Amino acid sequence: MKKDPLIIGGHVFESRFILGSGKYSLGLIKAAVRDAGAEIITLALRRANTKEQENILDFIPEGVTLLPNTSGARNAEEAVRIARLARELGCGNFVKIEIMRDSKYLFPDNEETVRATARLAEDGFVVLPYMYPDLNTARDLVSAGAAAVMPLASPIGSNKGLATRDFIQILIDEIELPVIVDAGIGRPSQACEAMEMGAAAIMANTALATAGDLPLMAAAFRQAIEAGRKAYLSGLGRVLSRGASASDPLTGFLRD
Repeated sequence: MKKDPLIIGGHVFESRFILGSGKYSLGLIKAAVRDAGAEIITLALRRANTKEQENILDFIPEGVTLLPNTSGARNAEEAVRIARLARELGCGNFVKIEIMRDSKYLFPDNEETVRATARLAEDGFVVLPYMYPDLNTARDLVSAGAAAVMPLASPIGSNKGLATRDFIQILIDEIELPVIVDAGIGRPSQACEAMEMGAAAIMANTALATAGDLPLMAAAFRQAIEAGRKAYLSGLGRVLSRGASASDPLTGFLRD
């Protein structure tokens, strides 16, 4: 198979699985990264800036790109402040924008997300905004300087899968930036389906954190994402609207 790198903001990655770290113990991070084959891992700033003995930065293997998120931000100003603080703490220039005013459903605030993206892109950040899959917002994020867009598949932490499938497909078809499906993917089969649609990558956290065997689930997601990508690149076979079509001749031998 030809090399098929994921390129985000000029940075090249071999893996298309972005690993979340927010819902499981620090002791499992190395195993999860290893079995997921992940080259990018998210982290909440509060886990890197802690007075406790354990710091998440001590558990993430070398060579893995840190993707701090702005979890807890309610507007663009707060998101920008969190991103800048993360960079000061040594987390690098990558940032995942999460802005949520709604505490019940945790829907992202698309308007404030565009504002934060524009300001941080000007500051030299590689900005990956979490957003509700709306085409107009996605176009605004492209204009604002986003390096990718990260539409939710279903409510964050729900494991409900591709509830917004049709809207994500529109973004994949219309946006030139990588479309990274984020939030709500609960099974490897759902990750595979999203990759078959043409998604550039998958971000998952809760599906792994709530699994009985986190490293094993990480490996399952890795394989599903790779399979879905290969299927997309191969060109999926046709779907008949009616009837059937035999894969081999059924009656030809009778004429011999």
